[in-house]
Amino acid sequence: MTGRPEPLFPLFAGLETLEGVGPKTAQLMAQLGVDAPRDLVFTLPHSGIDRAMRASVKDAALPATLTVAVTVGAHHPPRTRSGAYRIHVEDAETSFQLVFFHARGDYWKKQLPEGARRVVSGRVELFDGIPQMVHPDFAVPEEDAAAIPAFEPVYPLTSGLTQKQMYKATRAALARVPVLEEWIDPAQRAKADWPGFADALKAAHDPANLGDIAATAPARERLAYDELFAHQVTLALARARDRRQKGRQTQGDGHLLAKVLDHLPYNPTDAQTRAIAEITADMAMSQRMNRLLQGDVGAGKTLVAFMALLRAAEGGGQGVLMAPTEILARQHLAGLKPLAEQAGVVLEILTGRDKGAERQAKLSALERGDIQILVGTHAVFQADVTFQDLRLAVVDEQHRFGVRQRLELGRKGDRADVLVMTATPIPRSLALAQYGDMDVSVLDEKPPGRKPIKTALISTERMDEVVVRLQTAVAEGRQCYWVCPLVEESEVSDLIAAEERFKRLRAALGDGLVGLVHGQMPPSEKDAAMAAFQNGQTKVLVATTVIEVGVDVPNATIMVIERAETFGLAQLHQLRGRVGRGADASTCLLMYQPPLSETGQKRLEVLRETEDGFVIAETDLAMRGTGDLIGTAQSGVPRFRVADLERQAGLMAIAQTDARKLLSDDAGLTSPRGTATRVLLWLMRQDEAIRLISVG
Repeated sequence: MTGRPEPLFPLFAGLETLEGVGPKTAQLMAQLGVDAPRDLVFTLPHSGIDRAMRASVKDAALPATLTVAVTVGAHHPPRTRSGAYRIHVEDAETSFQLVFFHARGDYWKKQLPEGARRVVSGRVELFDGIPQMVHPDFAVPEEDAAAIPAFEPVYPLTSGLTQKQMYKATRAALARVPVLEEWIDPAQRAKADWPGFADALKAAHDPANLGDIAATAPARERLAYDELFAHQVTLALARARDRRQKGRQTQGDGHLLAKVLDHLPYNPTDAQTRAIAEITADMAMSQRMNRLLQGDVGAGKTLVAFMALLRAAEGGGQGVLMAPTEILARQHLAGLKPLAEQAGVVLEILTGRDKGAERQAKLSALERGDIQILVGTHAVFQADVTFQDLRLAVVDEQHRFGVRQRLELGRKGDRADVLVMTATPIPRSLALAQYGDMDVSVLDEKPPGRKPIKTALISTERMDEVVVRLQTAVAEGRQCYWVCPLVEESEVSDLIAAEERFKRLRAALGDGLVGLVHGQMPPSEKDAAMAAFQNGQTKVLVATTVIEVGVDVPNATIMVIERAETFGLAQLHQLRGRVGRGADASTCLLMYQPPLSETGQKRLEVLRETEDGFVIAETDLAMRGTGDLIGTAQSGVPRFRVADLERQAGLMAIAQTDARKLLSDDAGLTSPRGTATRVLLWLMRQDEAIRLISVG
């Protein structure tokens, strides 16, 4: 099956092929991410309006949307051009008014003649003690009452699009849904009591009450599962392809690892020991390793990664550690150099700064195999970089590295193993969505000797007190980060906020003691400001969030985060993790601007109560939702139309198990259920996955 299956053609035709959808409506729908009838069928109502008939508007708790049968009474045309046109009507128990603005001529006289019987439905509000229905949504002759849905679905809209247009278009799209073979495991479907695919779509678009709109309603849950399952099949195919790719078997006797471990001033945690064992076992296998090393701030990921790089050297090969920025690459170099010397292996760095003869010398040494471990930035991807025998690539901070870069890196080393490190604790549902193709090692313990960080909430009104405390701390030789708020989306205003703060702190603390880093600076100036802070020349570093990842200054013991309520929890947790890296007790001050909203308060309190990144990430996910949590632009987490990752983590796990099982039983997806799954992949726009099957 090389192209989209024919039964799906009508769902992927232009929107304008649907009755009632013209070019303008199609353009508006595109703003909702709806480009084809297929997208409309997955755009489900997000609430509903109860339009069940009632006898009277009397005794109803107003305002409310009501549907009643009325006898039309006297008409009261407006006295002025801009006034309201009122019609007196009576239901079984009371009278009220229908109100229309911009009435033209005798239009309403013809539509609603006095004495006629009509069923009207719309929002009723009290105005000067008189119930009024302004611009009824429906006003139909009694015999046509069935045209008013008892429970009307409400769709997401964009400016210029109406509910009526959406209702009509979704109905036209639903009429095109073909009969498809079932792709869900029969036992799973029976256990969950889910309807078939087409029935589920019809039911989801035609709810009978609010319960039918809940994520737990069988029809909705089934459609959410379809999305998650298609996504997990794609990841499982990628994983199966990686598994089929021959890796290099890298085995070692452990002598280099022992040299380093014996000289550490502490023992590795159980979690570190377990992760090292998982990784070295993977490296010894003939398939390629594709593993995620997930650990909280300060859980000791770098040591684990270094052990893996040493294993590559023991096996006679080379390893590379990739960092997203020059600063981080240099910091890795500084941290690992002493360990490499301990082990007697050659460690070098390659970044965009290396030019001319010096760069050439490094490239030659790499190609000869004289450099065993390379630390670098994306400069490692350049065409002229060749390894003699690359066995392992370690990628730091995954989200700056898409799947594409992971593949490019794979090309540098013939069948090199890949280990990805992330310092962002990811809730399980998101980890499954984002890294479902990888095996995961989790570091969930802190190495001994890390002192807890004291976290306090303080109002911005007490700014002067904070500055006085800083003066004392700086006089005692301590260092401090001062993070400025993110202002709107414009980088210019970030800059102004940071520069203002910089001037104020410089005035209070004295010239030469305060540094500044922000996103608009040229990289060389940024590096210089970071270096001055790292070597203790400046005592306070004013920064926008450019410092959040990985920078290590053990002497920095104070973190001030201004307008902390404007940051995400995970981001605050990352920032706080910049301190507490040395022997001294550290403090993090979360400055907020009163009054704090209830959720703002709750979020900051979570940080005050716990330093466990996983607890924080789960709370963040529950409070904010996936889209915000990871900033969808860089996250690699797909946008699901029906599935809700926060509330349906359990479904995602079932989908992953099921997808992996299906592929282990039917690798080519050729069985009846496999063929149905291929159709699902086309339906869910998982074209990548289809290429994987055909290539595989």
